Amino acid sequence: MEVVHPRCAGIDVSKRDAKVCIRIQGGSGRKTSSTVTTWGSMTNQILALRDHLAAQQVTVVIMESTSDYWRPFYYILEADFEVLLVNAHEVKNVPGRKTDVSDAAWLADLGAHGLLRASFVPPEPIRALRDLTRARTVITRERTREIQRLEKLLEDAGIKLSSVASEITGVSGRLMLQALIDSQAPPILLCLPSTPGARCGRRSRS
Repeated sequence: MEVVHPRCAGIDVSKRDAKVCIRIQGGSGRKTSSTVTTWGSMTNQILALRDHLAAQQVTVVIMESTSDYWRPFYYILEADFEVLLVNAHEVKNVPGRKTDVSDAAWLADLGAHGLLRASFVPPEPIRALRDLTRARTVITRERTREIQRLEKLLEDAGIKLSSVASEITGVSGRLMLQALIDSQAPPILLCLPSTPGARCGRRSRS
């Protein structure tokens, strides 16, 4: 089978470390060599791995998308190498795998022959924007849950704040909640609408 990448590396990433296999295709009668080493997942060790791969003239790095453990390796190596992030399910479905071959060596062998398809990883600016929007979505969702939890707590206590305030977390609602906490007045006296039928927190139209 034709070799597409004569010098490539396969990385089997775990939580604590990564097994790295550097595969160098032999030529002119020389045998193909594969060397497996172990590297830690700390930033300084990944930087040392980057220098080691550069010294070995590696051009392509292949790794599986294992949980989120691949991210530090990918983010550091992507600037200097062509990094292929592949789906673990697709790698296991490639026929011919032997049980005595390590995952890193198997990735390097498949990558050398161009048998793997890289998953899409957005560029760094898009990743930063995506993380920001996802964080905002999570915070907004949690805020809504806390408001619903507060309303349920008030209902359990027999305080119908949501019936007299347009928003229990609005300005008027928060003032009434603070007054309840400080025990300044009975709950029935905290909201006295100036207009019949009006609700606290809403201005009456002139």
